[in-house]
Amino acid sequence: MADDPQRSRRLRTRQVRGGLDRSKFCETAEALYLTSGYVYDSAEEAEESFDGRRNRYVYSRFKNPTIRTFEVRLTGMEEGAVDCRATASGMAAVFAALMCMLKTGDRVVSSRALFSSCAYIVADYLPRFGITSVLVDGTDLDQWAAALAVPTAAVFLETPSNPTLQIVDLPKVCELAHQAGALVIVDNVLASPILQHPLTLGADVVCYSATKHIDGQGRTLGGAVLVKDQVWMDEKLAMFLRQTGPALSPFNAWVHLKGLETLDLRMERHCENALAVARFLEAHPAIARVFYPGLPSHPQHELAMRQMSHGGSVIAFEIAVPPPENPRERTYRFLDALRLIDISNNLGDAKSLITHPLTTTHQRLSADEKARQGITEELVRLSVGLEDVADLIEDLGEALTA
Repeated sequence: MADDPQRSRRLRTRQVRGGLDRSKFCETAEALYLTSGYVYDSAEEAEESFDGRRNRYVYSRFKNPTIRTFEVRLTGMEEGAVDCRATASGMAAVFAALMCMLKTGDRVVSSRALFSSCAYIVADYLPRFGITSVLVDGTDLDQWAAALAVPTAAVFLETPSNPTLQIVDLPKVCELAHQAGALVIVDNVLASPILQHPLTLGADVVCYSATKHIDGQGRTLGGAVLVKDQVWMDEKLAMFLRQTGPALSPFNAWVHLKGLETLDLRMERHCENALAVARFLEAHPAIARVFYPGLPSHPQHELAMRQMSHGGSVIAFEIAVPPPENPRERTYRFLDALRLIDISNNLGDAKSLITHPLTTTHQRLSADEKARQGITEELVRLSVGLEDVADLIEDLGEALTA
């Protein structure tokens, strides 16, 4: 990783100053370099830049000063990481982390509970290239052990999972994976770099949708892949990204840089609000069940609290549906009655957002798969924002009464 003079500082300082590389104009804020290419003093300098003898910027699809500042800063915040590469979206990050290392004949084991686009890559897309995909219940260590009893190239999982917030025992799964020769890739988007550090728990690669908490204000798309092996980064991931081109916009990188400066402060309020909302929902008679890792009622609460510092910003819950009411109609009435919380498929935003996974984010899953993962007609996913929590509870209570 490029040398970061702030790397030895504490987290709060690294969030604000990590990777800062001022230009000759000595600007206070990070400069925004909106350029596609760069010029050379001579043809010889251009040759040396392209063949690697000279370390400098040559094309923004490969590397850009603003993007690199974002990558260096995020590396300094992700415990155990040695380097980072940014991508145009979170899905580009996941796809690159997998495809940069896999080939025909390889085998991938993945947790079943995934964001639907991740599930599409693992279950539908990889097999087109002759890559075997095996899905397991991420909470069942016996299933992991059985699936990893044979050589495997990669393990992919998300914890907590989207949308039902299942927790995977990272140290134990990583131990099984490494015994099978697998590289462990973790989608850490729901926990963020603040709440959970998969690389310190045994994982090899961490992926983020920077669109979520890192930006956290509904402005720009972005993704990131962080690693603890510089050789793997240089020989696998960096080369794949350079040649296939899912580059992050420098403007988006600059926005994400600004997001990193306040990430821990926002996550503290997200989690504080989410826990209060989860407690309110759990006690409400119109709610059948609440899924939130920060609640003692979560079936994996103790594991979640060993791996995470707080429960996160996302809650899933089921509306109670007395017969003979139609579950979807009753759930839609609740959603439509909300006046403060917005219906949206995004999460990790300053504004509270709610969605119906069965018909939106996980719509393309088969009926059997939805049932297997507990994605029902009455399940909703709530991303708790930064509003006054009393207003959020009031809005939810009025909508549940309606």
